Amino acid sequence: MFLFKVLRKIISALLLIAIVVPLFTLGKTWYTAHYPNIKKSDVIVVLGAAQFNGRPSAALHARLVEAKRIYALGYAPLIITVGAGAPGDRTTEAASSRAWLLSQGIKADDVLSVPKGRDTLVSTQAYIAEMKTRSIHTVIIVTDPYHCLRAMTMATDLGAKSSCSPVRTGPNSLLQVNLHYLIRETGAYLAYVTLGRRGIHLSDHLVQ
Repeated sequence: MFLFKVLRKIISALLLIAIVVPLFTLGKTWYTAHYPNIKKSDVIVVLGAAQFNGRPSAALHARLVEAKRIYALGYAPLIITVGAGAPGDRTTEAASSRAWLLSQGIKADDVLSVPKGRDTLVSTQAYIAEMKTRSIHTVIIVTDPYHCLRAMTMATDLGAKSSCSPVRTGPNSLLQVNLHYLIRETGAYLAYVTLGRRGIHLSDHLVQ
């Protein structure tokens, strides 16, 4: 009887955790998207999204518009565009993003292209490595609202101080996205903090 009670308490605790943790994370993802705390930084990073033969997709265009906006407001003196190309592409997400920013009158010296990464983690590792070569440490990440928490967490894990400036327009703005996107990002964040983060820490340990 005693063992049964203990097992019941353990199962109840696990069920509670299984419910509370995802709900807490969902709330945190929602809050970060709706209440960004943008801080003046060394650099603005535009995370990549699809491009079509050099033309940014609607999602990427929205990120570029936001990067241009906060650059013009003086939040950072440098913009890094990041993102590789898909197989068969003649250019990269980073290059098409840089070309668009230059077409909007931003000085070439103020826009750096890092053509690496087809997912958030690899892209983050790529731009953080570039930041370290320049001895800069603070970053404003421009991405979709519900992507902010995961993107910022990865940047923090890799040693940067980050804030996020979520897009205000486009297909992934808060005016357009639905609950499915929020749930998907919540799941992706949980997968990263429980599995992906270990890989980062192991790599750092091996380098040291």
